[in-house]
Amino acid sequence: MITASICPTPTVLVQEQQLSRFSLQAMLEDTPAHRLHFEQCDFDGADLSGLALQGAQFTDCSLAEASLVRAQLGDTRWLGCRARQASFHLAQLTDARFHRCDLNNTLWTKAALASALFAEVKLTGAQFHEAQTLGLAFHDSLLVGADLRGMSLRKQTIGQLDMSDADLSGCDFRDAVFEGGSLRDAHLKNARFDGADLRSVDLGGLRLAQLGQSFKGAVLSADQAAMLVSELGIRVM
Repeated sequence: MITASICPTPTVLVQEQQLSRFSLQAMLEDTPAHRLHFEQCDFDGADLSGLALQGAQFTDCSLAEASLVRAQLGDTRWLGCRARQASFHLAQLTDARFHRCDLNNTLWTKAALASALFAEVKLTGAQFHEAQTLGLAFHDSLLVGADLRGMSLRKQTIGQLDMSDADLSGCDFRDAVFEGGSLRDAHLKNARFDGADLRSVDLGGLRLAQLGQSFKGAVLSADQAAMLVSELGIRVM
């Protein structure tokens, strides 16, 4: 079903359709992408690579294993979507917003994610290596086992991120404030936490020998410090 809402900038609502590359291209010939709102549509396995979809909205859509390689997705809005194993490799996603989406095992390598936002999102196993991430923000999300190598979240407030077993090698968390979340068993080679507030983070699996200069000036709770020191056989009373 396709309907148009009455508003200053009419939105074309596309509901409950199974859409292929061909059908989507035909739709874009008649309607600018920023006016399209896809709701409960099925893009599973579709090749959407390189398509210009700037400003489009996606609500409760399924994009499992879809290819969005090099797609133009700036200013897009995604709510409640399911896109396991979809590829956003080299996609343009500046100012995109993802809320309450299942994006497990997705590929974001070399994507442009400047000022993008992920909130209440599942990103277990997602790969972000070499993505452009200036201003990228995560909140209340699962990044278990994700590849975040080289990412900078410097000076950000990082709320409830579960980065257990994630690869954080070379990441920059200097002066960041962590509000809950987990770094349990994360890979922290060459990561920087100078001046970071880590008092509310689960640091299970972290070893005192891993701290070194990377944690210079970091703020830990008494319980966290006792846990780290206990590995040396020292009891803190």
